[in-house]
Amino acid sequence: MQKVMITGVAGGFGKPTALALLEKGYQVAGSVRSREGKNDKTVAELEAAGASIVEMDVTDTASTERGVAKAIEQLGGIDVLFNNAGIGSYGIQELMSPEDMARVFDVNVMGVQRVMRAALPHMRVQGRGTVLYTSSLIGRIATPFYGTYSASKWALEAIVECYRTELSGFGIESCIIEPGAMPTAFFDGMVAPKDLDREGQYGEFAAVPAMSAAGLAQMLEATPDQRPERIAEAVVVLLDKAFGQKPFRTVVDHVGVGPQVERYNDVLHDVTRNVMTSFGIEDMLKLNT
Repeated sequence: MQKVMITGVAGGFGKPTALALLEKGYQVAGSVRSREGKNDKTVAELEAAGASIVEMDVTDTASTERGVAKAIEQLGGIDVLFNNAGIGSYGIQELMSPEDMARVFDVNVMGVQRVMRAALPHMRVQGRGTVLYTSSLIGRIATPFYGTYSASKWALEAIVECYRTELSGFGIESCIIEPGAMPTAFFDGMVAPKDLDREGQYGEFAAVPAMSAAGLAQMLEATPDQRPERIAEAVVVLLDKAFGQKPFRTVVDHVGVGPQVERYNDVLHDVTRNVMTSFGIEDMLKLNT
């Protein structure tokens, strides 16, 4: 059975995905920044289910290299890498300091790059592999108050477009998962601006982000199908598909936004193929439908 490494395995998407894959017979190693504190119960549950856990901080290159190497050692290799670790942000864009933005990009963009640089030499040598990425519906569109988070996911999508083509000749397929908003602890750990002076200059509008967040929470509560388990199910379905026949993008959403993004993805799919064909390199898209 395939060997899977999941970054951010203690998070809202990582844990149900790991448990679902273990139940299907996959070997799973997952990374957490620390086994202690808020993650201790989740780590114990995952280990009891059969997962191997490695401590790894994707914002630290040396830590990432050690963590990936340990996961490869524990699993005896990696067939599937799921870049799932991420951090959110929320607030009026002007209030986000450059340091706030850098923190988000360090996890969501550079963190993925660190993991890829640590894992790809192994995957290229073995000549076959699958890499999954957690993006977002707002990695395709942008909505108010999520500008920094959206920008990080837009950047991720661009990077993965390149990985998709550049790794295809090495037998490594790429798949992006694009969830809608889900009720997870992800929202509790969001980077939020603390520039009270600037916030005061927005007057009554400064209260709108909190009102919008409350409305989103109510909508999610009223939509029981919009749950992290849907991501786990999507991953299981993807990995069940034949190698080279997986869709490049998979939308997971039950609140009505998904079909609109899928329509956009279909158009971009055609545009991308036409551009690649005009340059005579359409074969670099061969590992995805």
